[in-house]
Amino acid sequence: MKTLHLVAVIIGVVGVLGVIGGLITWGVLASRDNSPPPPEIIPIDWWKHCVLYQIYPRSFKDSDGDGIGDLAGIMSELEHFVESGVDAIWMSPIFVSPMVDFGYDISDFYNIHHEYGTMEQFEELLARAHELGIKVLLDFVPNHASTEAQYFKDSEDGVPEYKDFFVWADGYPDPDNDTNMLPPSNWVSQFGGSAWEWSEKRQQFYLHQFAIQQADFNFRNQAVKDEMFNIMKFWLDKGADGFRVDALPYMIEADPECHEGRYPDDPLSGLAQFESHQLGYTIPLYTKDLIELYDVVYEWREFIDKYNEDNGGDTRVLFSEGYANISMTMLYYGNEDGAIGAHFPFNFDFITDVSAKSSARDFVYTILKWLTYMPHGATPNWQFGNHDNNRMPTRFRTNMVDGLNSLNQMLPGVTVTYQGEEIGMRDGYVSWEDTVDVEACNRGDEDTYQLYSRDPARTPYHWDNTTNAGFSTGNRTWLPVAEDFMEINLAKQKEDERSHYKVYLALTKLRKETTLSHGEYAIRALSDSTFYLVRYLRTFDTYILVFNVGEEADNVDLSRVPQMSLPATVYVSSIHSSRLPGSTLEDDQITLEAGEALILKCAPV
Repeated sequence: MKTLHLVAVIIGVVGVLGVIGGLITWGVLASRDNSPPPPEIIPIDWWKHCVLYQIYPRSFKDSDGDGIGDLAGIMSELEHFVESGVDAIWMSPIFVSPMVDFGYDISDFYNIHHEYGTMEQFEELLARAHELGIKVLLDFVPNHASTEAQYFKDSEDGVPEYKDFFVWADGYPDPDNDTNMLPPSNWVSQFGGSAWEWSEKRQQFYLHQFAIQQADFNFRNQAVKDEMFNIMKFWLDKGADGFRVDALPYMIEADPECHEGRYPDDPLSGLAQFESHQLGYTIPLYTKDLIELYDVVYEWREFIDKYNEDNGGDTRVLFSEGYANISMTMLYYGNEDGAIGAHFPFNFDFITDVSAKSSARDFVYTILKWLTYMPHGATPNWQFGNHDNNRMPTRFRTNMVDGLNSLNQMLPGVTVTYQGEEIGMRDGYVSWEDTVDVEACNRGDEDTYQLYSRDPARTPYHWDNTTNAGFSTGNRTWLPVAEDFMEINLAKQKEDERSHYKVYLALTKLRKETTLSHGEYAIRALSDSTFYLVRYLRTFDTYILVFNVGEEADNVDLSRVPQMSLPATVYVSSIHSSRLPGSTLEDDQITLEAGEALILKCAPV
C-alpha cells in the first residue's frame, strides 16, 4: 500500500508539473503571438537608396598616356565600383567642348569630346557597366552653350531659326565714348566681370552668367526647350540611366517685357569690399532662382516619366543641381499644385552649412532642416564634396574622414561620393603657373587665385604609389598629382590592416541591410561635440552612429540614446579608434577621441 501511495503521489506531482509546464508553454506562445509582426518590406526603386559616385573624367584614369583621364580609363576600373558597393556613377560632362570650363562649355551636345574617346567607347562603357549592375548618369548642362557651338554661331549670324536661341539685348551709348556701348544691365557673372558681352557681328550684347565663352540659352523660346528634349532623348536612347542637371538656378532671367522693355538692374548689396565687376556687388534678384525655371524642370520630369512609360526597363532619373535657400531648393521636388519635379535636388548643406568649426548641434540642425522641409514621400540625399568645392578632409579635418563617410552612408535616402572620398583624398596643391580653372584665372591673381580655384579638388585620383599615382603613364598630367599620393592611395589602403577604404567597404555593405533601406531614424546631440544617429526597424538589428566632431576627447552617456541596448557590437570604427570592429561594448559611459566615430550594432527593437 505504501508503494502504491508513493506512486500516486509521484503521478500527481508530475501531473501538476505538466499542467504548469503547459501553462508556461502556452503563455510563451501567446506572448509570441501577441508580439508585433515584422514590418512589410516593400521593394524600393533602385535610385531611392543608391550609392551614387561622381566621376570627374579628366582626373579619374588615363588610358593612353596623354595626361588626361578618358572613357577607356573609366571602363578599365569599373570593377572598382563593384568592389566598393557603388550602385550608380555620374560623369561630369564628356561632350565636345573647347574646355574653357573643362566640359561645362559644350559645343556639341550630341558627341563625345575627342580627349575622352569616341561614341563607340561610350557605348561600350555603358554596356559593360550595365553588365556589372552599375547605372550610368550623364551631366546635362542646359543653361548655356559654348560660343563655338553651331547654335551660337547661327544665332550671332541672325539665322532666323536660331536668332533668339540665346539672350540678346541692345546696349546703351557710352556718354564718355561715342564708339563704346554699355551693357544692358549691371548683372555680374559668376566668374567675375559683367554678365554681358558685346558682339561686333550682331551689334548686340549676349548674356553669359558664367564664362564669356558660355552663352546663356533663352528658355523663353520654345525652340530651345524642344532642343533640350531632343538632347535628353538622344542619350536616353543610347542607354543612359538619367541625368544630373547643372546650374539650374541661372536658367531663366527677368523678362524685359515686364520691365518696360529692358533688363532691370539687380539691387546693390551695399557691401563695401566689392567693386562693380565683382561677384557680391549685387543681389541676384533678376538673375537667379526665378519661379519660372521650376516649370521647365517639371516639364522635364513629365518627359522622363513618359520616356519610362513608353520604353519600360529600370527607371531613368533626373537629379537637379541648385544652390539656393531651403524653400527654393525644395521646389525642385515639385510644388503644392501637384507638379512633380526632379527625382531629387542635390543637397549641398554639408558643403555650405557645416565645416571643421561646426558643433554637433550644427550637424544635427543641418540634417533635420532638409528632412523637415522635404515634401512627404520624397527621397533625401547627402554629399560632402564635389568638383566645385574643396575636398572633404581639407574643409573638415583628416581625423573626421571615417565619421563623415559613416554619416553620409547611414542617413536615409541616397548617398553621394565624390571621387577620392572613399580613400580620404585631400586637396592637391596647384601653383599659379599650373592653374587652369577659368574661375580662378578670372577672379583672382597670383596672390588671390587660391580663394577661387577649383583645381585643388580636381587633381588626379590616387590608384597606387607608382608614377603619377597610377593615374597616367605620361610625362605630365593635366593637373599635378597631389604630393601625398605615396601616403594616400587605393592600393595601399587595400593592403593596410585598417584604412579609410576598408571603412568605406564596410559602410556600403551595411547600406544593404533592411534597417538602413527601410528603417526609421533618430538624431540628436549628446553634447556640443558628439551626436548620435539611430537607424532602427522593428524586428531588425538596430545601428547607432556616435560621432565626436570636436577637436578634443568627449565623454558621453550612451544611455541617453534611444533604442540603445548593451552589450553592443562595434560594426565600424574610425581608423584611429582604439575600439576594433567586432569588439563588444559593455559600458554606456564612453570617451570618444577627437573625430572618432563608432557604428554600434544592437539587438532589434
